[in-house]
Amino acid sequence: MKANDYHTSITVDATPAEAFMFINSVAKWWTENLEGSSQKLNDEFTVRFGDVHYSKQKLVECIPKKKVVWLVTDSKLNFIKDKQEWTNTKISFELFIRGNKTEIHFTHFGLSPEVECYDACSNAWSQYIRGSLLQLITTGKGEPELRAESEKLKA
Repeated sequence: MKANDYHTSITVDATPAEAFMFINSVAKWWTENLEGSSQKLNDEFTVRFGDVHYSKQKLVECIPKKKVVWLVTDSKLNFIKDKQEWTNTKISFELFIRGNKTEIHFTHFGLSPEVECYDACSNAWSQYIRGSLLQLITTGKGEPELRAESEKLKA
């Protein structure tokens, strides 16, 4: 990880196996508007937030209970000048045991302060990881698309 890639972490009262399962349940914490599969190596899925955000991800690393990495193979972010800004970036979840809890390290490689969507995208990721994914793991219910409405207003 470069120092400027977007990174956040959460610690959850769950096993690595449980956390891994919830991370891969993308429609339960990021967006319900998902097509494809997000469960195993080489799976591909797309997500959409209205006409504001489209991205296609491929699982390029999938180590059960330890790590998931998505390669963004295509993107269209309609609220910025370079609509393909996410294309060829990587989104990573690494899991570590901390006592009887699991620590999840989230990194979006290529999402750095130098890119136009950094502020909006890092804020959204913070809410999805520290809010929706955390809630899904701890309560069984996430908040997919929690930022969709506010991002539509930017368009």
